[in-house]
Amino acid sequence: MEKLDACIRNHDKEIEKMCNFHHQGFVDAITELLKVRADAEKLKVQVTDTNRRFQDAGKEVIVQTEDIIRCRIQQRNITTVVEKLQLCLPVLEMYSKLKEQMSAKRYYSALKTMEQLENVYFPRVSQYRFCQLMVENLPKLREDIKEISMSDLKDFLESIRKHSDKIGETAMKQAQQQKTFSVTLQIKQNNVKFGKNMYINDRIPEESSEIVLKHTFEEEEENEEEVLTVQDLVDFSPVYRCLHIYSVLGDEEAFENYYRKQRKKQARLVLQPQSNMHETVDGYRRYFTQIVGFFVVEDHILHVTQGLVTRAYTDELWNMALSKIIAVLRAHSSYCTDPDLVLELKNLIVIFADTLQGYGFPVNRLFDLLFEIRDQYNETLLKKWAGVFRDIFEEDNYSPIPIVNEEEYKIVISKFPFQDPDLEKQSFPKKFPMSQSVPHIYIQVKEFIYASLKFSESLHRSSTEIDDMLRKSTNLLLTRTLCSCLLNLIRKPHIGLTELVQIIINTTHLEQACKYLEDFITNITNISQETVHTTRLYGLSTFKDARHAAEGEIYTKLNQKIDEFVQLADYDWTMSEPDGRASGYLMDLINFLRSIFQVFTHLPGKVAQTACMSACQHLSTSLMQMLLDSELKQISMGAVQQFNLDVIQCELFASSEPVPGFQGDTLQLAFIDLRQLLDLFMVWDWSTYLADYGQPASKYLRVNPNTALTLLEKMKDTSKKNNIFAQFRKNDRDKQKLIETVVKQLRSLVNGAACARGEMFLPTEATTGVQLLPSSGRSQYRILTVETRQTR
Repeated sequence: MEKLDACIRNHDKEIEKMCNFHHQGFVDAITELLKVRADAEKLKVQVTDTNRRFQDAGKEVIVQTEDIIRCRIQQRNITTVVEKLQLCLPVLEMYSKLKEQMSAKRYYSALKTMEQLENVYFPRVSQYRFCQLMVENLPKLREDIKEISMSDLKDFLESIRKHSDKIGETAMKQAQQQKTFSVTLQIKQNNVKFGKNMYINDRIPEESSEIVLKHTFEEEEENEEEVLTVQDLVDFSPVYRCLHIYSVLGDEEAFENYYRKQRKKQARLVLQPQSNMHETVDGYRRYFTQIVGFFVVEDHILHVTQGLVTRAYTDELWNMALSKIIAVLRAHSSYCTDPDLVLELKNLIVIFADTLQGYGFPVNRLFDLLFEIRDQYNETLLKKWAGVFRDIFEEDNYSPIPIVNEEEYKIVISKFPFQDPDLEKQSFPKKFPMSQSVPHIYIQVKEFIYASLKFSESLHRSSTEIDDMLRKSTNLLLTRTLCSCLLNLIRKPHIGLTELVQIIINTTHLEQACKYLEDFITNITNISQETVHTTRLYGLSTFKDARHAAEGEIYTKLNQKIDEFVQLADYDWTMSEPDGRASGYLMDLINFLRSIFQVFTHLPGKVAQTACMSACQHLSTSLMQMLLDSELKQISMGAVQQFNLDVIQCELFASSEPVPGFQGDTLQLAFIDLRQLLDLFMVWDWSTYLADYGQPASKYLRVNPNTALTLLEKMKDTSKKNNIFAQFRKNDRDKQKLIETVVKQLRSLVNGAACARGEMFLPTEATTGVQLLPSSGRSQYRILTVETRQTR
């Protein structure tokens, strides 16, 4: 405190000193202030007056200044509004543009405008209410765009479904024109390479190819400016728009799935055929054009869009469609019975396959199917040609072709390759050995080859394969169709012996013509017959079979005719004396056989000889059966003598050599059984027969004891009936006793032979007989097999 008081005192002293130092100045200042007081009051009055005048003068300035301030504020506000409007105006312009694009259906551009609004313009004006309204409206606009674009896509899908046949028709027509152009050029080159005349005897492909080539060039020039593409026929903009729209919206996968699903449904509808498709070619054409149109559209979509459809998707769709197509064609083509319709179907399949192959789709399975249809085509051809052959056979007169002049001769030669120097040397009129059916059949076989070749065209096969197909189908025609027609013709009841002879002659000439058919096929395919794998024609075996059937029918009909004559026989089996001449029916039969065997001179020698031998054997057998008929109970010696006269006429006929070529008395041996039997009864040489029975050198070696016994018993009954008083005459009694003795001996031979073979005949194709071989004073038996009449 003391220090503080001391400090205070010090400060007071300093203050006092300072005040004392400045006091004079203060006093001077007060004095000066007092001096200027009056001036200050005067100045105050002046300032007040000046201020009053200045205030009065500044009122107008203040008013103007306030106006200026207000204008400045307005100007600043206007500037701010302009700046904000300049910021909002692009947004409004873009939104207006969006509305215009929506009205003009430019949906992809509208979506791009929405992206710009959202990314660029809306952030600048997000604080404004109208911006919020716009932002809230954009999702709705997007959904509207999706719905509209989807509706356009549905309309597009419906449109291409309706117009797919037009698209396919155009694509197939273009493919066909291109192929026709290529083929005609190839034909032209082949004509230059292989020469003018590729075929033989008929048709002029070189001239026709030139005409086709010229027509093709003219057609190409006419249509060059009118070539339509799929873009010309279909507006794909809905697909592009929809794809772009969904891509922009980020929903591309959903669009792809929807598109593929809808197209698969359409594919199933396109692949579903009409029930009557197989009735006309238009049904098949409509079916193919729709499928081609479908896949042409898919191929275009594949190449102009990225990801909407992929190659794997189209391959899967094509494989599914191909399986369905093959199943449909296999089912419907089986109903086709017209070869022309099958051929048109084949051409459609080839164009269909070539068209889709040009778009990159594999079509090997279609060409495999064509091989199945080729077999069916051949079957329909065979059925058609069976009718053609039947008509030819029905219209044929089965007589040699008469020729009266050189012109007719050349006409026949141009139709059928016949070569005979002897016939050429003969003067007119003359005759070809074959009938009219031979050249007609030859021409029809060539027509069949042409028809079969039509199917082989455009199958992308080598000449060797085509040659093999032609030869196989021709073999089927010869071995199955023609052979069957010939066999049916031969078996017809109205076909007589003369017709059968002509049929055999016809088959001989047709068989000789087979080599010309092979040359014909060779000239078509340019495949040499010396090639290792070349199929040969089976005409040789075909016509041999038909000829053998005709020969057998000749033998059968000839035997039937003989039976008809034999049925006319009217023997009086109880006559006492013969008529002295052969029976009328037999002479008519022999005259008939002579005339028939004259016709047989045109046949091969063995056929005529076989027919003659068969007829004689059948006649001998029929006469033998007549003697041994169980219904015939009695036979007189006069009847046997009359029967012997008939057999003598038969032997005379056989010795007259009705058919040349027999050696010695070969033909007479057909009646040897009858001759020995009748000689035995005519001479009544029973002792010799019984003594020599079974000996190889026996005079009556061919007489069976059972046969002799049967005939002898019939004669014994006749003797008993006719000789009432025979028992009173010694000669008659002796003869009757001799007959009874011979009967007993023959019966013992028959019974003994039956015991030796078990009392029955073996049921074989051959007839089992018994021969008695006397040896060493006792009887021995052995079983011998006698050949049947067919193989004797």
